[in-house]
This record gives sequence, structure tokens and C-alpha cells, in this order.
Amino acid sequence: MKYLVSTILLIVLSFSSFAQKGTATADTSKEQSGAEKYGFQNLFVNKDFNTALPYDGQIHPQAWGFIQDYLERHQKNLSKMKSWGLPYFTLIENVLMQYNLPHELKYLAVIESGLNTNATSWVGARGPWQFMPGTARDYGLMVSNWMDERTDYFRSTHAAAKYLTSLYNDLNDWLLVIAAYNGGPGRVYSAIKKSGSRDFWKLQYYLPEESRNHVKKFIATHYIMEGKGGVTTMVNDGKQPKVNEFAPEKLDSNIAVQEIAGKFSSVVMAKNLVMDLYYFNTLNPKFDEVLSGNNTFKLRLPKDKMIVFNANRYNILSESVQLLMRFYGEEGLKDIYPKVSELPELKKKQVKKKS
Repeated sequence: MKYLVSTILLIVLSFSSFAQKGTATADTSKEQSGAEKYGFQNLFVNKDFNTALPYDGQIHPQAWGFIQDYLERHQKNLSKMKSWGLPYFTLIENVLMQYNLPHELKYLAVIESGLNTNATSWVGARGPWQFMPGTARDYGLMVSNWMDERTDYFRSTHAAAKYLTSLYNDLNDWLLVIAAYNGGPGRVYSAIKKSGSRDFWKLQYYLPEESRNHVKKFIATHYIMEGKGGVTTMVNDGKQPKVNEFAPEKLDSNIAVQEIAGKFSSVVMAKNLVMDLYYFNTLNPKFDEVLSGNNTFKLRLPKDKMIVFNANRYNILSESVQLLMRFYGEEGLKDIYPKVSELPELKKKQVKKKS
């Protein structure tokens, strides 16, 4: 009976509209925009990144020197961030997806603030996306003596997505967008004019050193996170509950296994994959419980359904998050993501320092 109720609920929800204050959700059923289609092409030698080839052989040669130096200084901390930063990356990816922006942009928050909500620069930029007060207000954030929404992960990420979309519409190149995000679009246009080129690698030395290195920090972070250890949304943090340590795939060769993370809903999964909810839960016991705790999960599906999942993964994640927001509201969803300073791993470090 409960599965019948769940199915009816999803049918009703699928025909209702989702309205969210201060955001502009993209129609994910439409063809991908140029921003999503081409992604960060200038990171690589060729226009299109080929997942079948070694990552190292495709990275842009002019980025290698900086990457090697950056690896020595930051690889250890960034590798740890793959685990403790997983819930933040999931939140950011979901917002970027709503604006049809490349998921790689989440690494901009890493180099801006180290994912720290209260990070504040000497010039007054604040929050995970390091907004200056004026720019923050231009993109809908409240900044006053009583409230500063630059430190609000959910709202500031929506503001960052709007700002990045605006910059891309003007510059049409993501490396130039990252440079403009750091130093302002005026300096990028000045570099374009002086160099006579819109290729970052040709105009980089007409940019301020900080902006030039900001782009290279992004490339190096992207390399460490995706080229040296896999995509951040597929990382196992070692906290997988024992309840998911069974192996129906050993009895049925048609069952595929894939590790996932994020606020996926079993009901939304079953609906989008056209699966019986009871069968889905049999293959994936305590699916909702495990993922709601920001853990990774070994998803088990028939092979044809796994193909469908991977083809529609971000749409399913978006619908799942929207479903959560229907029942718990924006505040309830936001509370899932604690402040960076409150993470157990960082608290231990603070205690050690005091001692």
C-alpha cells in the first residue's frame, strides 16, 4: 500500500511546477547550451576531452609547469577535500546544473575560499564565492550590518551561478570568465585589446599576475580533483554502512554496481528509471537513509537501467533535491550542509593546535 501511495505522490509532483525565490531554474529537457556542451575546452590540447585517453596526455602543455608546482604544495589538502567537501560539491553541482553550467565550476569555490563560508579577504570579499558587497547586492544577496548572505552556501551559490552566466555571455570562454571573476571583466577586455587575441594562453601576460595565476590555480585544482583521482561526486569516504555490503550482482550477472553520492531520492529514481519501487529498494536497501547522511552508496541496477541513470543522472538529482525542498523547504535543505569549521576533521585539527 505504501508503495502505491508513493507512486501516486510522484505522479502528482511530476505535473506540478517548482518555484523557488530568487533563482532561475533551467529547462533541463532542452538541448545543452554552448556553455555545457563545450565546458572547459581550453584546459586541454584538443577541443574535446576524450575520456578514453589518459588525462595527462590531454592537459594543455602551457599549464604543466604551474600544475607540477601546485601539486607539491596542495595535493594532500585537496585530496582530503574530496571526502569532507563532498556535501558542498553536491550542493554546488545541483545549483550549477539548474543554470546549465559546467559542473567543473565548483572548483572555483575551492580556489576562492577553500569552501569556507566565513572566508574574508583583505579587500572585503567574503563567503565561499568571495563576493564583494556591491557585486553581491547586484546578484540578489542581502549584505548589511545585521545579515550577510554571502556566507549562505545555498543563496551565494545561486548568486555566483547568475554572475558566471553573465560573464560567460559576454566572454564566451571559461578561462577568461575565471580571470574576470578574479580581476573584473574590464581587465580581461583590456588584455584582449592589447594582445589582439581571445585565447587565454596568448593574452595571459596582459592580465594582472593574480588573475593569471587564478586561472592556473583552477586548472591545477581541476587536474588534482578529476585527473588524479576521479570525479568528486564518485569518491568513497570509507563510511559506507555495512547494510550495503551485500552482493546480488554475484548471483545475477545482469546487475551493475556504481558508487554514487548526492541527495538522490529512491522514489524519484524509480520513477525516472521506470522501475518498481519495491524492486529498487530490494536492490538498494536503506538508499535514502544512507545518502541523506552525506555518505557514498553502492547503487545496484540492472545494466540497462544503469545506462539510463548515467544518461539522466543530473536531471534525477535535480528532481530529487526539488522533492526534498517541497517537504522541508529551503531552510531545511540548507541545514543539511554544516559550516566547514564545524566538520569533525577540522575540529580535531583545531584541538591539536591548542594543545
